[in-house]
Parts: sequence; structure tokens; C-alpha cells
Amino acid sequence: MAEYDDARKKALRAEYIARINRVIDYIEANLDREMSLRSLAKVANFSAYHFHRIFKGIVGETLNHFIQRRRVEKAASMLIGNPAKSITEIAFDCGFSGSAAFARSFKETFGVSASQWRRSSGRMKNNNCKTKSKNGKLNSKPRKDFGVKSYTIDLVSGNQCWRLKMDAKNEVNVEVKELPEMHVAYIRHIGPYKGNSALFESLFMKLCSWAGPRGLIRPNETQFMSIYRDDPDVTDEDKLRTDVCLTIPEDTPVDGEIGKTTVPGGKYAVGHFELLPTEYENAWNAIMGGWLCESGYQCDDRPCFELYLNNPKEHPEGKCVVDICIPVKPL
Repeated sequence: MAEYDDARKKALRAEYIARINRVIDYIEANLDREMSLRSLAKVANFSAYHFHRIFKGIVGETLNHFIQRRRVEKAASMLIGNPAKSITEIAFDCGFSGSAAFARSFKETFGVSASQWRRSSGRMKNNNCKTKSKNGKLNSKPRKDFGVKSYTIDLVSGNQCWRLKMDAKNEVNVEVKELPEMHVAYIRHIGPYKGNSALFESLFMKLCSWAGPRGLIRPNETQFMSIYRDDPDVTDEDKLRTDVCLTIPEDTPVDGEIGKTTVPGGKYAVGHFELLPTEYENAWNAIMGGWLCESGYQCDDRPCFELYLNNPKEHPEGKCVVDICIPVKPL
């Protein structure tokens, strides 16, 4: 009976988590719109009367605070990634009622104005952040020696291809190409993940334990990926959302804490890497801080993801062969 009770508790909690994840996904897709407590409770199929308390209990912050935080964090990313857009345009795109409300919220969150943030390329943060010195000046960090070495166009596909210097010893290929829409099942992790290969292994094992008995893992067909919902340079580490995913047929039913979402198709910059767990940050920096600045592209609002192409345990050096996929549009 005790075992049954434990299993039942786990199933119930998984259902709550799944419903809250649906709400989080809905909020993320509608940050530019008004969202009422009642409408979000309906997405979760919870009573509006109880929903606010449920959300806070599971997520760890109030619904209003979560929405406001995501709006200002999205704005912070857009200020850097969309230099042609005015601050006022970005404020409205992120759901703020006006420039004054946005300015106040941004300053409260980051300790600097939106224009200061944009000029500093996001390196200025509030007094609790390490990137700002005690006298309020930026602690400058030398830019790593990233840079594009060559550029070609594939005459068959028409795709643009770059050879990128990642560091003193390594070079990588980056290709801009169309990727298809993908339907995926996911398990969501909220919290730190940097360099934690054991965490990802555990999450993928859990996902595969669900997918395997349902015949959803198909050799040479199923793809595995991680979708990063937040910018680690903007969002606090303990609030970072990461979805570990595998591709599934569109009509696949999911249950419990297993969610289902669609990865949008379209134009992506795809960087091809072989990485140790400690090298992911450098690879992302090479794409975002090196290639992007020289490519003529900017990021759009679709999520970034990593597409895993091997089992690192079978690699002679224990490396992960991975495509880092960045959604892009012309600058």
C-alpha cells in the first residue's frame, strides 16, 4: 500500500508539473499580449481561484512576477539581438503598456537603463552581479579570438557556409539552412545545468524510459535535443529552463511530466562541434560572439537548441558530436 501511495503521489505531482509547463509555454508564446489569471488557469485546467497559489508553489514565484520577469528578460535579449529596433518598439513587443513602465521595470531588474544595457551589449547588470564593479564601471573582459576564416555558398543547396575559428587549435563549420518543423516530447529542468553532464544523462534516461516501451525510439530516425528557453546571461541561474527532447510523431499522446511541443521550422545557423562537457560555453560563445557578429544575420524569437548526433560514451575521447542551432533572420 505504501508503494502504491508513493507511486500515486508521484503521478499526481507529474500531472501538476505537466499542466504548469503548459502554462509556461503559453506565456512564453504570448508575452506581447494581455494574459488574465482566468485565461491562464483555463490553459492549465485548474480552478482560477486556486491557480495562483498552485503556480507559486510549483514554480517558486508568483504568476505576475514570472510574467513580468520573462517580459523584461526577453526585452534585455532583444535590445542586444535586434539593434535596428527602438527601445519603445521592443517595450511594446514584450507586452509593456508604455515606455515609462518598461523603463521603470528594466531599471529595477538590472540596475541600469535599457539604453545603457544596449550600449554595453548586456554586460551591465545590477549590484548583485559580478560583471559590475563596486564603483559602477564595467569590468571589461577581453573578447576571445573568434572569427570567420572563410565563406562559401554551396552551389547545390544554395546554403551559406562559414569556417569559424573557435580557439587557437580548433575550427568549426557553420551553415545557414532551412530546418523542418519537429514535434518533440520533453522533460523540463528548471535550474543550473552548466557543465553538468550527469544531469542531462539522467534526464534523457528518464525520457527514454518513457519513450522506449511505447516504440518511440527508432534508430536513424529519432533525434535527441535540448531546447534552451532562457538566456543564461540574462536569467538567474536557478530559474533557467531547459527541455530535453526527442522527436515523436505529431499525434503521439503524452502524460505525466512528459510534455509535447513543436520546434518551429525555418532558417537556422547550424554550428557543427565535437565537445567535452567543459567546452559547451566556448562553443556557444564562438557562435553568438564570433560568427553572428560577422554573418549579416541576427537571432529571431524562436528558441535555440542543441541537436545530439552520437553517444559520447562511444566516442574515443568521450566527446559529444552536436549541432548548435540558432534561429536567424537577416540583420
